[in-house]
Amino acid sequence: MARLSPEKYKQIVAVSHQARRDGELADIPGSLAASVRDALTRTGIEQLYSHQAQAYELAGAGRNVVVTTASASGKSLCFNLPVLNALAADDKSRALYLYPTKALTQDQIRKLQALKLPFVRPGVYDGDTPSDHRPQIRRRSNILLTNPDMLHVGILPHRDSWQDFFFNLKYVVIDEAHTYRGVFGSHMANVMRRLRRICDIYGSKPQFLLTTATIANPSELAASLTGLDCELVDRDGSPRGERQIVFWNPPLVDEALGLRRSVFTEAATLFADLLARRTRTIVFTRTRKGTELVYKYAAQRLEEIEPSLVKSISPYRGGYTPGQRREIEEGLFGGKLLGVVSTSALELGIDVGGIDAVISATFPGTVASLKQQWGRAGRGAQPSLAVYIAGQDALDQFFMAHPDELLERDVESAIMDFQNERIFAGHLGAAAFEAPLAPADEKFFGPGMASAVEALEARGKLRLQGGRYIWASPDFPAAGVHLRSSSADSFTIVVEDTGAVLGQVEAERAFVFVHPGAIYLHLGETWQVRHLDLDGRVALVRSVLADYYTQPKKETMVEIEDRELLRSAGGVELSFGKVLATEHVTAYQKKQLSDNRVLEIVNLELPAQSFHTEGLWFALPEAVTSAVSPPELLGALHATEHGLIALLPLFAMCDRWDIGGLSTEMHWQTGGASIFVYDGHPGGIGITRKGFASFEELVASTHKLISSCRCEKGCPSCIQSPKCGNLNEPLNKVGASQILGKMTDVG
Repeated sequence: MARLSPEKYKQIVAVSHQARRDGELADIPGSLAASVRDALTRTGIEQLYSHQAQAYELAGAGRNVVVTTASASGKSLCFNLPVLNALAADDKSRALYLYPTKALTQDQIRKLQALKLPFVRPGVYDGDTPSDHRPQIRRRSNILLTNPDMLHVGILPHRDSWQDFFFNLKYVVIDEAHTYRGVFGSHMANVMRRLRRICDIYGSKPQFLLTTATIANPSELAASLTGLDCELVDRDGSPRGERQIVFWNPPLVDEALGLRRSVFTEAATLFADLLARRTRTIVFTRTRKGTELVYKYAAQRLEEIEPSLVKSISPYRGGYTPGQRREIEEGLFGGKLLGVVSTSALELGIDVGGIDAVISATFPGTVASLKQQWGRAGRGAQPSLAVYIAGQDALDQFFMAHPDELLERDVESAIMDFQNERIFAGHLGAAAFEAPLAPADEKFFGPGMASAVEALEARGKLRLQGGRYIWASPDFPAAGVHLRSSSADSFTIVVEDTGAVLGQVEAERAFVFVHPGAIYLHLGETWQVRHLDLDGRVALVRSVLADYYTQPKKETMVEIEDRELLRSAGGVELSFGKVLATEHVTAYQKKQLSDNRVLEIVNLELPAQSFHTEGLWFALPEAVTSAVSPPELLGALHATEHGLIALLPLFAMCDRWDIGGLSTEMHWQTGGASIFVYDGHPGGIGITRKGFASFEELVASTHKLISSCRCEKGCPSCIQSPKCGNLNEPLNKVGASQILGKMTDVG
């Protein structure tokens, strides 16, 4: 097994080791059907891990179950065993397997088919399924593998075609449940309530079996997603080999500006070196562009040091054809490929065979995701290597300076709000289309249903008829609800010459990402926005070769609408509640890719955008700001705001782009120097509510980040933000450190 040494690689700033752990085994339960037991024996399984046996027993007792154990701990058997046992007794029973990605469905169907059980008839029903195959799958398959999007728009609204399926549905499996958080999770929770309601109409009451990576609140997540109580299985009985964990910080190339060597170059170089040592490796990046760049650079290096290995690596990301994805998955599983560069798609529970090493190119956004990535390496008791390569982002550099903060940190809580006003209304409309809504449906949708239904009626979307609400609009409601965004209002990105559709962007973010003149990246290609049609909701783009990127300048205002919570924390009166955020994009910068130099500022004429959301805010008393001179105060407040936003993802499973902020020397409602941090999604999804609860720890971590950074006046590793609407002006690092120091001392 490859090991990395700080003597050879000067970029290594810390090394840790996880000890080997023996497994905890249990006998295969006697209640398991003989045919299923024989199938397990054929695949080499003579005993179960203790958590697999516990999940089987709970499911057999009729309980809903959530299993949270490490990667590669055999969670699939936790739901497959009770499902297969039920089908062995009655093959007319049905099971619904839900996966967040298509790759996972393909991986699971391979496992089911390998069992060669004649009564098991699995079928994949998703966007890749040919239309002429779909009727047969509906009629024949007793294990239906699909994703939430297809269930939402392709199955529930067409329930008449699925009557036999819903009537016989016994189990619903939600795999990789930790991916359903924030906006996506809030949508998923509504889809699950719609599913339970349809099952109730057909007289079925399926059990829910969920699996999740290690998160802080698995029981709460399961209950939020399903609306049901779930028994928790969290004692991991699988073995684990020794793991070397390496923290790798790219070298500084400009100490004054705090600029470091590209994380993609570093990852590609190490990737190629490990491959040359025949170490099977996965590199994880956060973006499709990053995936393509690491693959390209690694292939170039292999051409120099080991040309025969160039064909043994591949990129893996969204945007490929189904055939391309299947070929890569099979090549990795079968050993044909020695290495893969992937987005988070392979982070999930796909069986990738015997991987020796994982390289995480930048922090993936949550501790839970990082540990999930590391868990892809090492099978059973085999040793493994996990490397975390930092980018320039403040969060990455915080962990490089304080590795114990990562190694000893608890995983985050998955947060969502299924009754988010914008999300909830769309699903109630979809539910009314599926079957008229009645007051009794509150048992699925909660007490907030009545007021939301009244609002839909006032908009002419619902009509009261015979004591029930029917869908009264000519449109198809599910099509207007996009599960991976909080708003049905979006701009379509279209190539101006061909009319090809590249994708969509939420209307609330359109002026930031696809304003006129914006450089837009898609599948590693560079596009420039030529025209933004506000009425038609279309952004026209053309392909360009650009050596610059764009950064919008925006003015932000925040109005307090309703304070829901108040407490003293960190020497301030901390508030949480409803706010109205108004963002006005007024210009954009063109910045040189090579050195971030500003090339030009271009003014824009776009309307201001307002949305209601949730946020936390506080005014700073003189006791906290006294050490900062008046001319430096605004820069200090601004830098403090940036630091808080940079580290808030540590406490809520979110991304920096999910959060907005405002800092001002005088706010008309608070009466003083104030900082606001708000959810960047209409209605709010619980991010700043989590920040309110963890405020003291958030302030202390932010102070540690800023005060320990080696730069003189501030850099991307501490107070500069890639999404700053004021183009990172003004910022005052010393003043921010003084403010946070006072707040930490009081807190």
